[in-house]
Amino acid sequence: MSTYLSQVWLLLRNYARGTRLQEMPKMTSPETEAVLPLGKSIKEPNKSVKFAQENLPEDLCSLRLQESLEKWTISKSGLTSKIDDRTLGILPSGFYFRVCDRQMHEEIYDLLGNGALKPEIVNQLMELVVTCKKVHLEQLFWRLEDFYRRWCQGEFIDGTPDENLPQQTKLKLAAQNIAIGLRQVDIYTGLNVLILLLELHRYAQERDELKQKITFYPSSQPDTDNFFTSQLLRIINYSDALKIGNFSSIVGQFLKGGNFRGAYLGDANLTGADFSGADLSRAYLGDANLTGVNFSGANLSSANLGDANLSGANLSGANLSGADLSSTNLIGANLSCADLNRADLNRADLSSADLNRADLTSADLNRADLSNTNLSHADLSNAILFGANLSEANLRSVSLNHADLCRADLSGADLSHAILNGTNLSDTILFSTNLSDAILIAADLSYAKLNGAKLNNARLNGAMFLGADLSGVDLSRVILNEADLSGVILSEADLSGADITDAILFGTDLSYANLNSANLSGSNLSGAIFNGADLSHSNLSYAILGGADLSDANMEKMTWGKKQQWEDVRGLETAVNVPEGLKEELGLN
Repeated sequence: MSTYLSQVWLLLRNYARGTRLQEMPKMTSPETEAVLPLGKSIKEPNKSVKFAQENLPEDLCSLRLQESLEKWTISKSGLTSKIDDRTLGILPSGFYFRVCDRQMHEEIYDLLGNGALKPEIVNQLMELVVTCKKVHLEQLFWRLEDFYRRWCQGEFIDGTPDENLPQQTKLKLAAQNIAIGLRQVDIYTGLNVLILLLELHRYAQERDELKQKITFYPSSQPDTDNFFTSQLLRIINYSDALKIGNFSSIVGQFLKGGNFRGAYLGDANLTGADFSGADLSRAYLGDANLTGVNFSGANLSSANLGDANLSGANLSGANLSGADLSSTNLIGANLSCADLNRADLNRADLSSADLNRADLTSADLNRADLSNTNLSHADLSNAILFGANLSEANLRSVSLNHADLCRADLSGADLSHAILNGTNLSDTILFSTNLSDAILIAADLSYAKLNGAKLNNARLNGAMFLGADLSGVDLSRVILNEADLSGVILSEADLSGADITDAILFGTDLSYANLNSANLSGSNLSGAIFNGADLSHSNLSYAILGGADLSDANMEKMTWGKKQQWEDVRGLETAVNVPEGLKEELGLN
């Protein structure tokens, strides 16, 4: 056993040096165990040895990769220097290296061509690379980016048999009894290099001295001539040709902090990918499958996500200002603290989504589905919510100043402590809606359906209720100062302790309403119906009562003005508990 292990160790050491042991029997290549197995070892009794992944320490894999990365950045003077009869690779900047491009590319395929790098291998590798002073990160980035660009253009897989590196790697693996397809070799090599570039980019962007030197654009850098870049989409589709979701499962977790500005990713399958902190500004993601994607803290400003599937996605703290989210599926998505200022959410499905403390100022939510959505403390000032479904939504302490909620459905919603100054709530459904302690100064509630709504302690100064039905509504201690309640139905409503001073209640139906301790001083009550209403302890001083009907009203301890006009008031003869002073004044004794 000791002899066998020593041979294995010698094989690994010599492989890292670019040599092989001829006397070793064929076996599964150790370098393939640094990655997730994609091909299957071909079992030949008495001819091959099964070399399981768990037998190879992960730190050894990281060390071998690190040695290769270090070797690729070693420079050497003299343009005519050669290694293995190959001229050294030269960069436009004047750098040239001991390992030429051709040799490096061949080594990349040999190292990374049989599977996807494991996250733990990548983490260990990056830790070794950034702490090793021998690895020149900037030069390493240049060379890997150059390989990536060539790979994206199909240079290696389209090469002639003598130059076709994927084919050569496939043959090497076959010689070691490893079955793998040509496309698999090419795809996994390219994706592994992409992973390394993404990790280098993320590391560099956190350091001022490297931020400008190492900037990676997976979909190529956008320019003025081509607004969108499609390189990454072609890679995704190429990768998914092996298996749907192949790209996301391999690269998805490494996309965080990446630069995808202006990338065209329409119809892409990116399920479960991690784009947290990434720059996707002005990117096109229309019709993409983004189910469960992590966009937390990402920049998606002015991005197009129309008709995309973002159900269950995490967009907390994301910048979506000016983004197109029209008809997007956002069911159950987390949008807490997200910036959706001026975003287009027309007909979007946000049911059961979390929009707690989100910024939706001036957003277009026309006919959007926000049922059962959490919008507590969100800012929807000047937002358009025409015909939107907000039934059972949590809108506690939300700001809806000057928003348009015309014909919206707010039935069962919680709007307690909400601010709706100047808001358009005309023809809105507010059945059983909780508006207690809400501020609706100068709000328009014309023809709103408020049956069963709670408006206790709400401030409705200057609000308009033309044609609204408030029968049976809890309006206790509400402030309706200077409100227009003309023609409103308030029968059996609870207006106890309400401030209805200087309001207009022309022809308003207040039959059997509870107006105990209500203040109606200075209000226009012409033609108002108080049939059976409780006016005990109420204040009607200086109110205009011409044509009002007080039949069967309870006027116990009511306050009135000395010069008040009662000539046209009806039903006083059947009113109950009329104060003695008023009886004497009107000659009713």
